[in-house]
Amino acid sequence: MILLAFSSFEAITGLPNYVGVGLALIFGSVVGSFLNVVIHRVPNEQSIVFPNSACPKCGSAIKPYDNIPILSWLILGGKCRNCKVPISARYPAVEFLTGVVFAIVFWQIGLSAFLPIALIFAAVMISLIFIDAGHMILPNVITYPLFVFVILVRLVYPLVFGTEYFSDMQYTPATLMAAYPAWAASLVSALAGALAGGGSLWLVGELWKRLRGVEAMGLGDVKMMLGVGALLGWRLTLLSIFLGAFSGAVIGIFLISRQKDKDMQAQIPFGIFLGTGSLLALLFGEQLIGWYTRNFLG
Repeated sequence: MILLAFSSFEAITGLPNYVGVGLALIFGSVVGSFLNVVIHRVPNEQSIVFPNSACPKCGSAIKPYDNIPILSWLILGGKCRNCKVPISARYPAVEFLTGVVFAIVFWQIGLSAFLPIALIFAAVMISLIFIDAGHMILPNVITYPLFVFVILVRLVYPLVFGTEYFSDMQYTPATLMAAYPAWAASLVSALAGALAGGGSLWLVGELWKRLRGVEAMGLGDVKMMLGVGALLGWRLTLLSIFLGAFSGAVIGIFLISRQKDKDMQAQIPFGIFLGTGSLLALLFGEQLIGWYTRNFLG
């Protein structure tokens, strides 16, 4: 995306910019507490609204004062107040990570019209990363709404805020649609990005299946990258896949090297790396592409 300076926060509120970053960190940790519910319940096909959060061991409801992000886990020593059974460190980790990611998003994008979209996107990626890590699935109940939400954003934002938030509008196919309304060019660019994301992964998986007779990846990865591609555009989406594939290959080689039987068919949840690559592309994609073209293609 085209990342804007965050000086607008100080201009609008009169407060230093670091206050905005701090508020984003706090807000992110609170959102992370909700994401823990999503990560735990969605794979088990449970409601994320009811019932209230409770200890999975003894079933006692978690009191509001025991549900403060990060702090409550530290105060309780990582144990349930009632039954003293250890609480997974994943919970404060998700809260802390979400807070840090939200702070970086604010730092990069600023107090702009695109900030809510970027924060929602980041929250969805974090949820999918942890769900895939724990269950090796990318649920349709998250990936389908992500795609629909992004398509609506690509239609509405050009009408209300303009197209400056979408860097793919500077490239084909958007540049070929100068005679058409901005929303139409934005929609076509979004579909091109979805094709680059979901379509390329589907093609690779299908070719691998036909050549080797084994599944290379699940359709969850394809559905996830449809939404990612529609928001980021084809350039940043291909960067997301490259970053995900590179990091996944490095981790995969490391894990296989530690196996006694060196099983090359070891399954690794690719959604972890695709989600991470998508976040990096959202935040630093244009800078990374610019650095590459200056140093290797200039």
